[in-house]
Amino acid sequence: MALPKANRLKSRRDFQAVFREGIRRHGSHITLRALRPSPSSKPSCDTAPETVNTNTKHLTPAQIGISISTKVSKRAVVRNRLKRQIAAALYQLLPKMSPGWRIVVVVKPAADIKCVTQQFLQELEQLLEQAEVFNGHS
Repeated sequence: MALPKANRLKSRRDFQAVFREGIRRHGSHITLRALRPSPSSKPSCDTAPETVNTNTKHLTPAQIGISISTKVSKRAVVRNRLKRQIAAALYQLLPKMSPGWRIVVVVKPAADIKCVTQQFLQELEQLLEQAEVFNGHS
């Protein structure tokens, strides 16, 4: 399941900001980079006004990017499969995430092909909890 468009981190500039200013949390298969929302965040132009509630009206939804190097696998088929598995795990965690966060999930070369979505889900949940991305922690 792909992430909704509003929840995708797209631009190179956004990725660079997360890598430059974000916090890092390391797992066995994944490194999480997260950039805390700034109080002066502007809403993106593709955010519908009815999807933003009153106490978070200045924040965009959490935006997520997934980065998988060719060091993980030379085969694009394998990298794309891992990316789909991680996106499916993140899709399940989206409702728990606080708005405004920008997150990049970097897959380590240690992540083998045998990793399943459930393993990614557990590790992502643990790393997001450590980074205090979930609701009530921002």
